[in-house]
Amino acid sequence: MRKLKFIVIISILVGALSIACYFLFFQPRKEEISFEAQKTNQENISLPEPRLSGPISLEEAIIKRRSRREFNQEPLTLGEVAQVLWSAQGITNKERGFRAAPSAGALYPLDIYLVVAENGLKGVEAGVYHFSAEEFALERVLTGDVRLALMAASLSQEAIGEAPVNLIITAKYERTMVKYGERGRQYVHMEAGHVAQNIYLQVGTLGLGTVSIGAFSEAEVGRVLRLPEGHKPLYVMPIGNPQ
Repeated sequence: MRKLKFIVIISILVGALSIACYFLFFQPRKEEISFEAQKTNQENISLPEPRLSGPISLEEAIIKRRSRREFNQEPLTLGEVAQVLWSAQGITNKERGFRAAPSAGALYPLDIYLVVAENGLKGVEAGVYHFSAEEFALERVLTGDVRLALMAASLSQEAIGEAPVNLIITAKYERTMVKYGERGRQYVHMEAGHVAQNIYLQVGTLGLGTVSIGAFSEAEVGRVLRLPEGHKPLYVMPIGNPQ
């Protein structure tokens, strides 16, 4: 009996020690992902109309598609960003509200956010912006350059800290699950893949570069972006002029 009690006590101590080590060494450190940003009243920035023809063919865009992780410091233009956002979630049929990427039941569970660096987008202040597909405009969520916080929340991947703009694809699963139940989760993930590929191809036609990143803390990315309750980040895509 004494031997059994001894084993139980040792097991409890080992478990407690393991939990303590986890919180000490493996949890993200809040000070590493702290950032200065201020909430702001929504200010819409109208986007220029997208062009409907490009300089290269779809086949050329596919064969040239590659992931790019190194960017120079040249800022993007509002026209370039508008074109990328249109390819991601632009409305392509105004009568029925259909968008550039297919969506199960045309329920559109995805939202797009931009993290703009200081001097990262010509004529636009650093901050976090939400893309309004209906208005074809950027809605300001936060002011301030939060790239380093986003990078820290994404396992310190340097491409995020270097890119002048980071595009984040987020999802609210309930929009699709209300019709399709648990199966809707899979449909949301499929849709995010459609959108990411559109972004890759459009970025390539503009002579820009991007990479799709899925390694991050959902909770911390949500905190950086001030995501509404129930919205989950699925992709972080740094975008810039490749070196």
